[in-house]
Amino acid sequence: MDRKPQMAVDIAGLTLRNPVMTASGTFGYAREFSLLVDLNRLGAIVVKGLALKPVKGNRPPRIVETPCGMLNAIGLENVGIDAFEAEKLPFLRSLAPPIIANIYGTTVAEYAALAERIESIDGVAGLEVNISCPNVKAGGVVFGVDPQAAAGVVKAVRRKTRKPVIVKLSPNVTDITQIARSAEDAGADALSLINTLTGMVIDIETRRPRLANITGGLSGPAIRPVAVRMVWQVAQAVRVPVIGIGGIVRAEDAIEFFIAGASAVQIGTANFINPRAALDIVDGIEAYLARHGIAKISDLIGSLEII
Repeated sequence: MDRKPQMAVDIAGLTLRNPVMTASGTFGYAREFSLLVDLNRLGAIVVKGLALKPVKGNRPPRIVETPCGMLNAIGLENVGIDAFEAEKLPFLRSLAPPIIANIYGTTVAEYAALAERIESIDGVAGLEVNISCPNVKAGGVVFGVDPQAAAGVVKAVRRKTRKPVIVKLSPNVTDITQIARSAEDAGADALSLINTLTGMVIDIETRRPRLANITGGLSGPAIRPVAVRMVWQVAQAVRVPVIGIGGIVRAEDAIEFFIAGASAVQIGTANFINPRAALDIVDGIEAYLARHGIAKISDLIGSLEII
């Protein structure tokens, strides 16, 4: 084809120059990668998860490698919303891509307070709501595994902000489409999935867990087939855009998600292996579209053919 393929996508009212985003928790607050990556070429930047107050996270060891991936139990360590606004946001405001704040809480009230605070902050284009967190008011049950609890968080956030709300779904459920529909009905503008799968690694010599937290979140290429399947299921069950996450290392991996129904993707663990992974994937997607004579990325989304 003579012209370059059109790579721009619209996600919940946000225009992204391309459909490749960085995943929360794997790209810091972007400045950490500024000497290695042309940040302005990214579709969007999702910052490390934010809480109302600073969080130190879990004690080490917090990361262990696994076959085709890694297990982490960082414990959502972050600087808190005050330090984010004062220290991190000035640099982020200088960048072209939309900045999306990933938020989490242990009560519905905390989520609502964060959303209200971010609503008034200039330079944050949207929110990604991490519902894979324990609800302390319900005995530690994770918000994201119960449709009603998930909906409660989304409704509370939706009431406090006019900015786009993306809800990040947990894969540790029986039927992810049930949670997805609850989040959509409660006001989510888009859904991102999947978060990490709960796993455990044991040191057989000491017979102790390799993580101080005992369990952690599994990410990397090992989880990609699970993520693709869940994205495919959710894309058929909801009307809002779906953002695919899970083990994307190459452009070919991202293309699987688009064909399954994702409108955009997030790059996570691959950033630790190759800081330029997201941009390499952008280039690879563009080359694939050109090679197959596909004029725009939207023509690829949801194009799975089932015999």
